[in-house]
Amino acid sequence: MQLHGSITALTTPFDADGRPDLAAWRAQIERQIEAGTAAVVVAGSTGEAAALSDAEYAQLIETAAACVGKRIPVLAGSGLSSTAKTIAQTKLAQDSGADIALVVTPPYVRPTQAGLIAHYRAVADAAGIPVVLYNVPGRTGCDMQPDTVAALRPHANIIGLKEAVGDEGRWAALYPLAGPDFSLLSGDDPTFVRAMAGGAHGVISVASNVVPATFAAICRLLRDDNLAGAQVLDARLRGLYDFLGVEPNPVPVKALMRLLGYGQDLRLPLLPLSEPHRAEALRMAELCNTVEQSI
Repeated sequence: MQLHGSITALTTPFDADGRPDLAAWRAQIERQIEAGTAAVVVAGSTGEAAALSDAEYAQLIETAAACVGKRIPVLAGSGLSSTAKTIAQTKLAQDSGADIALVVTPPYVRPTQAGLIAHYRAVADAAGIPVVLYNVPGRTGCDMQPDTVAALRPHANIIGLKEAVGDEGRWAALYPLAGPDFSLLSGDDPTFVRAMAGGAHGVISVASNVVPATFAAICRLLRDDNLAGAQVLDARLRGLYDFLGVEPNPVPVKALMRLLGYGQDLRLPLLPLSEPHRAEALRMAELCNTVEQSI
């Protein structure tokens, strides 16, 4: 199973009482599929996975899998700080209907590179579904190096990497690892066009929650070797990328999703977007609608 194209790390919509809003959840997923999104991620960091109970986690995956109906792959975030807990969470994701596990480097505990290799091999050995590695050191405090990815790549159950470091040198070391059995996926919206132009297969995006058709169109242009066309569309989203970084993810994107009609607020300790940024959120919501309608 090769992952490619625009993949959305879905926000989790909550209702006015703070419970998962399953009607909004289904509507989000249908919108993504209709827009051309190639796969969706349930309960990643953008989906506030740390704030979900196990029952909610399973319910969101089950609902997503039923809604998708195998039209596109469903990935589930299952990485935790211990190997045993990650294996258990990955099995829960599988039992709930996920096709693939997206496994972030263990947050907070800061294992060595050798520890990461042992961790991921143990998870991949135990998992009943394919595993995608996920490196986002700005959140986890742990940076998986390209040599470590290369050591893990031969494992038959490890099928790709989501790399959130946008540094060109990092990507130059990763490009040779790409292949039919191993997908390189950017996890950094502002630099994903460059990464795909260099050899990455796709992007796992936050911004595509609000501009799914635009992201799918950019990926199609890149697939067709139309870099100039992709760059034109990407340039229209620069203001959006900046806005999505004004407060920690997923605070800004959830403000936009609420304006677009998908869910209410976040769960503590995250607070809604602060007052100084709310006027910009309105402008960004209008930009998203304008850009999407032009596709």
